[in-house]
Amino acid sequence: MDPLELLGQPVRLRIVHALRGGRTLTTSELCERLPGVSKATVYRHIDLLAAGGVLEVAEERRVRGAVERHYRLRGEHASIGMEAFEKMTADDHRRAFAVAMAALIAEFDAYLGHEGADPAADHVGFRQHAVWLSREELEELIGELRRAIAPRLSHEPAPGRARYLLSPILFPVE
Repeated sequence: MDPLELLGQPVRLRIVHALRGGRTLTTSELCERLPGVSKATVYRHIDLLAAGGVLEVAEERRVRGAVERHYRLRGEHASIGMEAFEKMTADDHRRAFAVAMAALIAEFDAYLGHEGADPAADHVGFRQHAVWLSREELEELIGELRRAIAPRLSHEPAPGRARYLLSPILFPVE
């Protein structure tokens, strides 16, 4: 299955998000993180992601006679590569953006569904800013954002840390 088709589905994209940061999770743990998605649907999408090389089995354990698999991302297959991205049509980009937004809405809804969710205390934000930039200034901004974000991608879970979903979106509007 082609990467765009494989990752271009909201539930599969949410599974990929759940496993980012070096996490290994069982199907049951993934089901807990995807409220509103049936267990059968999660299993089906895990199978597709594993068959497509996006997920791999990190560990297998016998639990009450059944085999419990722990999955992890295969980082090199967990995103659409630049070559494939450059070949995408306008309709491919529309579809990919719609899937990304659907996954983001589902993640935000799951957050709000947790008891104790407090958007103000959790510094939730969804602002839009229109900025005028030359090509050079745009590339500088992208570099600054990457330098700010990249070192934090390898942070491990620890007391006092919460997992945040950061989804920068950038495109020209005129």
